[in-house]
Amino acid sequence: MKPASAAADPISVNAKASILVEASSGKILYGSNIDESLPIASMAKVMTEYLVLEAVNEGKITWDQTYTPNEYTYSISQIRELSNVPLRKDGSYTVKELYEAMAIYSANGAAIALAEVVAGSESNFVKMMNDKAKELGLEDYHFVNATGLENKDLNGNHPDGTTEDDENMLSARDMAKLASSLIEDYPEILEVSSIPRKTFKEGTDMPNYNWMLKGLVYEYEGVDGLKTGSTNSAGSSFTATAEKNGMRVITVVMDADDGTGDLKSPRFKETKKLLDFAYNNYSVEELYPAGYQVKGKSSLPVVSGKEKEVQIETDKPMTIAMRNGEKENYKAKYIIDKKKLNENGELEAPFKEKEAVGKLAVDYTGEEKDYGFLSGTAGEVNVVTKESVEKANWFVLAMRGIGGFFAGLWDSVAQTVSGWFS
Repeated sequence: MKPASAAADPISVNAKASILVEASSGKILYGSNIDESLPIASMAKVMTEYLVLEAVNEGKITWDQTYTPNEYTYSISQIRELSNVPLRKDGSYTVKELYEAMAIYSANGAAIALAEVVAGSESNFVKMMNDKAKELGLEDYHFVNATGLENKDLNGNHPDGTTEDDENMLSARDMAKLASSLIEDYPEILEVSSIPRKTFKEGTDMPNYNWMLKGLVYEYEGVDGLKTGSTNSAGSSFTATAEKNGMRVITVVMDADDGTGDLKSPRFKETKKLLDFAYNNYSVEELYPAGYQVKGKSSLPVVSGKEKEVQIETDKPMTIAMRNGEKENYKAKYIIDKKKLNENGELEAPFKEKEAVGKLAVDYTGEEKDYGFLSGTAGEVNVVTKESVEKANWFVLAMRGIGGFFAGLWDSVAQTVSGWFS
């Protein structure tokens, strides 16, 4: 995609950073200050959720596995001014109970407990968080604990390799990438994040801090996740996701402000602006079908093959979220993988049908501000060979060489004779 144009922002979001993304393509529909690394508070638990679900999926832990609090998790869980379900020293809690407490009620003691279950210690878990961030393609990340609390709130028990002044940091773009990866890889997260209220086993009421869920004060149709966050430094923050009219979007607002100093309501008011903008102006449409070919560029030359060229096409449809009435302003282009070709730009035989040779991408040529995609490869589909081409045998290759020689000789003779009569 071409760089963002100088067009004015289509909406005004009162937050230090904000982003709106269509989930299936990674198309950014709106963004403001999306690459500045900022405190994320309890939105860090999205990474904790990812690693817990991954560990369950890989059989490293089980939902019915039990955990008994140590002094650290017990002491943190008793701080009620932090979000918590109070754990008993002699209690036994399943991974599922702790996971629900974290995902619904943002329980910090439960998050630390889960980190210990998965990694043996929160310090080991923090290393896993940063390793996973790199693996998922996040660009500017700094994870220092499993909860999203400021380290100074951990009573001197901050993980090894971090400082008391540390806090988890991400950009709005990276927070959206993380949320997108969680929803795509483990969509079951939405079954829990969409629960508006539940009771913990000790009788603790757990209302969901996501007030945009059905039946809550800022209810918004289609919202089913994902994670709120607030600390003094992070302000009023929220990573949301909603599905409506066949389109799932992900939003992030960081340090939202409505002028009241409130840490709870502003994030929902600003998120509503993003969701309204998405669902009032955008839809997901198919730009090009599977098997699409760019006119005049639908083949590649082949060397050493039974055929001298091969047709190329897309392997699946290209769909994209686009503003209403803008479909004609997207133009297709091939991005051929040069590593697949020789120095003469030829594809060397043999190769199979559906051999990937590049990508189909699009350029936007309209007047609306273009924010691009979450990552460089988002919004692209593979370009593949339409058929297989076998390697030609030595005789065919030899004849081609001879034919080429005589064709060149004949051209030279013809040009000479023609010169006699000019």
